[in-house]
Amino acid sequence: MGMHKQSQLNFGSIAFVPLCKHILILKNRDLRFNSLTIHGGQKPEQATGAVMTPIFQTSTYAQESPGEHKGFEYSRSQNPTRKALEDSIACLEGVDFGLAFGSGLAAIDAVLKLLKPGDEVLSTNDLYGGTYRLFTKVYADFGIKFHFTGMTSAERLKEKISPDTKLIWVETPTNPMMSLIDIREMAALAQSVNALLVVDNTFASPYLQQPIALGADIVMHSATKYLAGHSDVVLGLLAIKDSAVAERLKFIQNSSGAICGPMDAFLTLRGIKTLAVRMQRHCENAKILSEFLIAHPKVADVYWPGLESHPNHAIARGQMKDFGGMISIRLKDDRAEAARDFLSKLQVFTLAESLGGVESLAGHPVSMTHAAIPEDERLKIGISGGLIRLSVGIEDVRDLQSDLEQALK
Repeated sequence: MGMHKQSQLNFGSIAFVPLCKHILILKNRDLRFNSLTIHGGQKPEQATGAVMTPIFQTSTYAQESPGEHKGFEYSRSQNPTRKALEDSIACLEGVDFGLAFGSGLAAIDAVLKLLKPGDEVLSTNDLYGGTYRLFTKVYADFGIKFHFTGMTSAERLKEKISPDTKLIWVETPTNPMMSLIDIREMAALAQSVNALLVVDNTFASPYLQQPIALGADIVMHSATKYLAGHSDVVLGLLAIKDSAVAERLKFIQNSSGAICGPMDAFLTLRGIKTLAVRMQRHCENAKILSEFLIAHPKVADVYWPGLESHPNHAIARGQMKDFGGMISIRLKDDRAEAARDFLSKLQVFTLAESLGGVESLAGHPVSMTHAAIPEDERLKIGISGGLIRLSVGIEDVRDLQSDLEQALK
């Protein structure tokens, strides 16, 4: 294990400078991203030489004498399997600090605990319903003020910034409208008032986008989705740039106890090893299906960042390696009943919550993922009854297209 020199990784058309201290060096050559998913932050287990990090299914650890131990005392504070996962996400996001939690929302909750009453948060108005619910139904009651707005213009956002703005929350691409937010612009805005910029990178994964390299302070992942990738884990991750912020979040993680178990950490580590090959297929399939759907007579709108007609396509090209596996469509019959009829006919796509697994999923945001958002707020951002969200899996794209075609008849 060696220290990584400050050279650039070959990451599509964008050059990223990793800061991680855990990058494995082979024959004095730095590893590129596809190799980092397998080797980044990882090393054979010392006691046995096991190539894959074992599942350390233990709550406590023997100490040689009171207070003297090998870095592990109690598994709420630290667990070797969880630490391997935390090192992995730090490496993939180009930082030195990673933390793992029991869910994506638990990771968001930890970030919000950095704030105090009277602090203000500026957030995109097009975001995951669970995040909106946590902001408005839990933390607003503790005196934290949340402002929700479109983030397509950083200049316009300056009107909403105040000395009390301590955190800017960004999703990009957004859920479910697939809007793109310029991370560099948001970073400059956050820096102007000494606020933290947090980016929910769940839809993109670090394979497509590294927000820290674009100026973010914290990256959040619902690792339940693309990172684990097999719909068998619920887990959240943070990657943190600054050591003082990381120490504070580590303290919150240990004090609040919203950790993931070693089995879930193991499954997520295993999923990360195939992240690059899975994401490549997700993107390839989504491109073909987007082009099919945009030409279909029963589809009014297709929201996928890779389409040149997408209003934020230029931003996507500037900060993403590819355009992801998430597509939202609006039927020409923009009623919830029409969407439900379409969803009931699907045979390969599964009607289910969540996203990012190897299997293709379909959802109805109005009645599923975004039901917590008031109707008037949903309609303002385009979440109507006829909106359908597709998580494109890695099946044969011909089967997926045939399924969509028969359901649209």
